[in-house]
Amino acid sequence: MNKKTEDNTLEITMEALLRILDYSSDEIFVLDGEQRIVYVNRTCEKHYGLKPSEIIGKLNLDLFNKGYWKPSIVPEVYETKKPCYMKQETYIGTELMSSAIPILNEENEIELVVITSSELQRYKLLKNGESENKNEQEPETGSRKMIANCEKMRKILEFCTKIAGTDSTVLILGESGTGKGVLSQHIHQISKRKSQPFMNINCAAIPAELLESELFGYTEGAFTGAKGSGKEGLIAAADGGTLFLDEIGEMPLGIQAKLLQVIQDKEFIPLGSNETRKVDIRIIAATNRNLLEMVQEKKFREDLFYRLNVVDVQLPSLKERKEEIIPLTYRFLNKFNKKYNENKVISKECLDILIQYSWPGNVRQLENLMERLVVISNSIIQVDDLPDLIKDSVGPIPKLLQATTLDKALSDTTRILIRKSYLEHRSSRKVASDLSISQTKASRLIREYCQDLIG
Repeated sequence: MNKKTEDNTLEITMEALLRILDYSSDEIFVLDGEQRIVYVNRTCEKHYGLKPSEIIGKLNLDLFNKGYWKPSIVPEVYETKKPCYMKQETYIGTELMSSAIPILNEENEIELVVITSSELQRYKLLKNGESENKNEQEPETGSRKMIANCEKMRKILEFCTKIAGTDSTVLILGESGTGKGVLSQHIHQISKRKSQPFMNINCAAIPAELLESELFGYTEGAFTGAKGSGKEGLIAAADGGTLFLDEIGEMPLGIQAKLLQVIQDKEFIPLGSNETRKVDIRIIAATNRNLLEMVQEKKFREDLFYRLNVVDVQLPSLKERKEEIIPLTYRFLNKFNKKYNENKVISKECLDILIQYSWPGNVRQLENLMERLVVISNSIIQVDDLPDLIKDSVGPIPKLLQATTLDKALSDTTRILIRKSYLEHRSSRKVASDLSISQTKASRLIREYCQDLIG
């Protein structure tokens, strides 16, 4: 506890001081003479998605080598033993202005270094004023990086580092919205082809009759409506680089046969041409479909499946990598704060609910949610800003805390449990089994509480 001394000054305990530092909007980072982290306040979670307990005691160099921020201010301050200043960027996209102040002992050796980092977005807002156009979007800095705060993702990125140096075809598997496109770019960026083109096409987004011409290109007069000068396809445009085929399971069988030739022989024939063109590309494909089942159902070519499945990578769903939710939340919060010229922050209670939620739409759903929250919320994103679908599905405790009567608490609990179970199972029989109630009762409660979900 804090107490007053005889001269009526207030003494602050170490516990109280640390709590005060945790409320600072700036990050405070303290290193010892060996460049080991001896203290960091809670703002580091916002900047790196890491809790203080995950940082304190580690060497600063270890975290820097893992890419949590760039560049490093530490070498300069330890070399010069003078205050240093530098602009930095964290791996979730936060731009920081950092200062490093050395504390020297009697031998003029560094005893501690105190680093404080402030978000540049706050200063931009103060400088530009509220009258600036909030829809003006600044260009994003750098490329999107994979976040790997859980063991599963760390192993995937290690595996990708091994395969990046080869030309092997890669098949990325995973639910919709897990980041298959981002991973494909990551593999390209760490490969020997990184200085060459990265071309991507969503096979599900382009009508079948146009997909072939988009991929292989065409010559003058190849078909009705063709451009007079013809058109180079994405396969030719990717020569020397990487071609990413998203949603490969939606590719028509006829085009699959032509793609097989590209993979096997590194050559193709544009539409309307008789000339074979050679091409040097690496193919990365992705799907959320079960291609082996599609092969058995004759909906996907078996020979193409095995050509694509030389190296496969299975991306886990977001609910399997809960450790990524906080850093991803802050990455998207930074992104949309910049886009809409805002400086919104998110409450701890809101973060707690996001961690509990099951995220059926995965990372894409989280990104879309954060854009919505930045647009509709006040300065602090609160639980009430979340869609009912999310609040209702995470469990009864948030609602129960607001209930004023027993009947209200029971009603809220029933509503939350029924909606959560129905969202997961979509069947009165399965809901009945899940909640250990009769199917008749399950059907009645679904009609009462889930009308907006039925359709």
